[in-house]
Amino acid sequence: MNDVGKLCLECDRPVFGRSDKKFCSDACRNAYNNKVNAPTSNYVRNVNSILGKNRRILLELNPNGKHKTHRDQLLKRGFDFDYYTNSHVTKAGDEYRFCYEQGYLMLGDGFILLVERM
Repeated sequence: MNDVGKLCLECDRPVFGRSDKKFCSDACRNAYNNKVNAPTSNYVRNVNSILGKNRRILLELNPNGKHKTHRDQLLKRGFDFDYYTNSHVTKAGDEYRFCYEQGYLMLGDGFILLVERM
């Protein structure tokens, strides 16, 4: 059953079929949802891209699970210290920051301890 006069939310053509149907076609449904979600999706996509790049850099510099390096080595490869997935503060007050399972601890004098969370 279809309400007479019910129109597609995307193109304003009549909608036929189920009574709760909102779009005349899959193409209109996809176009509508892409427009509605575009700003959020772009932001999330950009953040995920940065996090993925950070993880790859940490993995590249830390193939054995624990390694000491200088901050400049990460920066040279494009690491962005503003983005990480989570952090862990030890009882001693040290803050480890992680990009998924790959993490780091600022040691001072520009040195960083790279670690892997198993």
